[in-house]
Amino acid sequence: MKILIVYYSTFGNTYKMAQLIADGVKEAGGEPIIRRCPELIPENIIESRPDMKAGAEMQKDVPLVTLEDFKQADGYAFGTPTRFGNVSAQLKNVIDQLGPLWIQRVFEGKPAGVFVSTGTLHGGQETTILTFMTVLLHLGCIIVGVPYSVSDLYLTKGGGSPYGPGHIAEAENKREIDQNEANICKAFGRRLTDVAKRLKSS
Repeated sequence: MKILIVYYSTFGNTYKMAQLIADGVKEAGGEPIIRRCPELIPENIIESRPDMKAGAEMQKDVPLVTLEDFKQADGYAFGTPTRFGNVSAQLKNVIDQLGPLWIQRVFEGKPAGVFVSTGTLHGGQETTILTFMTVLLHLGCIIVGVPYSVSDLYLTKGGGSPYGPGHIAEAENKREIDQNEANICKAFGRRLTDVAKRLKSS
């Protein structure tokens, strides 16, 4: 099972979540494909911000996502920081280019879910995931979240909900992903892979 993990990350937090989800995909016997969205922030702004520059440097070797990546995948994990309670422009830009694949019904019957990172506890994690689910429904995907059989949902003091993995990076975007958040990311990767296997064999 090929699971495409396509994300946007300004400071590297969503990227680190993508890596943890990839670990979960591998644990379930799948093949994770990590791809990033093209940057839309002007280069001069990134160069003027040490935190943004460090985030870009961290991800420089991650390939940009292509339409072919979407065609080849058996399932999808979409990752984004929140932007005023909604998806980032960078990921939305990628989504807005999926029309040709939508017409070909590439996404229909394939599992997909969403993961997010915010700077604050109530920074729009749930609204971002829930509003993104409308995109998944339009594409014809089978929505996958994180069930409460994942005990870390009961324990987390950071991010993570039944709607999908989450991380709270705090105001300076420097808080590391904690163990509960990491476990939820991995569980999400395993679940996406398991659901993809079941759907493909049905």
